[in-house]
Amino acid sequence: MSATEEKKAQKEKEKEAVRASAAPASSARRKRKAPAEPERFALLGVWAVLILAFSLVVPQTFPTAANVSNMLSSQVVLLILAIGLLYPLRAGDYDLSVAATLNLATVVVAVLNVQQGWGIGWSVLVAIAASLLVGVINGLIVTAFDINPFIVTLGMGTVVQGLVYLLSNSATISGVDRTLSDAVLFQPFLGIPIGFFYALALVVIAWYVFDHTAFGQRLLFVGQSHDVARLNGVNVSRLRWRSLVISAGFAGLAGVVYAGTTASADPVSGASFLLPAFAACFLGSTVLRIGRFNPWGTLIAVYFLVTGITGLQLLGAQQYVQQLFYGGALVIAVVLSTLVRNRGERKRRAEAAAA
Repeated sequence: MSATEEKKAQKEKEKEAVRASAAPASSARRKRKAPAEPERFALLGVWAVLILAFSLVVPQTFPTAANVSNMLSSQVVLLILAIGLLYPLRAGDYDLSVAATLNLATVVVAVLNVQQGWGIGWSVLVAIAASLLVGVINGLIVTAFDINPFIVTLGMGTVVQGLVYLLSNSATISGVDRTLSDAVLFQPFLGIPIGFFYALALVVIAWYVFDHTAFGQRLLFVGQSHDVARLNGVNVSRLRWRSLVISAGFAGLAGVVYAGTTASADPVSGASFLLPAFAACFLGSTVLRIGRFNPWGTLIAVYFLVTGITGLQLLGAQQYVQQLFYGGALVIAVVLSTLVRNRGERKRRAEAAAA
């Protein structure tokens, strides 16, 4: 074989080696590009089917602009409350005091503005400060004494609710300054109240915090295992404390928006938001990022639930359908989250054993 032929043969071998090495890489790229866990879009598909079905069954009322605007605006308080709940849930903690904290903020605004004659701005600031104080106390007790937050927040919620009854004298307070209502109900775009855009902005902020900041990543790390996170140098107590304070702050903001929506303060109505908020958070963890509490999934879950409830009510269902939907959604979401988590654990163990 001549020198020229040897060079050609050598070049062919080199090309074959390059193609062989590129094949696994391109295969890996295709795997990365392939959508993992297609079931994470299942709720979106069910939501689309619900919208289509109700649009066909009640075309005169369901697909109208007025009904869409009503659905978007009616869930603003719930969405804000649920987004705040995501912070402690990402850290592996439950905050059961959020509904009472919402009530507290609503009543503080009404008492200061209506009964004491304070300006609406100062009333709102004091209401949010009072809500943050609840979070500070929750976080302090949980982290300083290492007590289960489920118990702490349940007890604190009861204490706060008692304070709400004391402040309001167990009566509804009407006549909150219309400036607050205008700030919440003003319709800047396609007849949709601005409150929806406030909530949407909070969703975007939560998404950025969870996915693009060290704080958000550490929250997820802490939620997976407090002990492992602590051994890796994460200040677990401080992160858990912060998450409970943030949750209470969001609950206070939701209470302020609620006061603006109703122009009054009912000392008990805020309790009805607790179950739907948890249902939205858990159902949202089965969408987009399966097994993780995430803001976009929570947004989808909130409006999936209200779509079903509104459609059934337009068909003549009674008010109890809300409880059926929220309770059923919570149970189903918890079961699905547990199944996904267990499947993920088995997959990780199998990969570790294979390695």
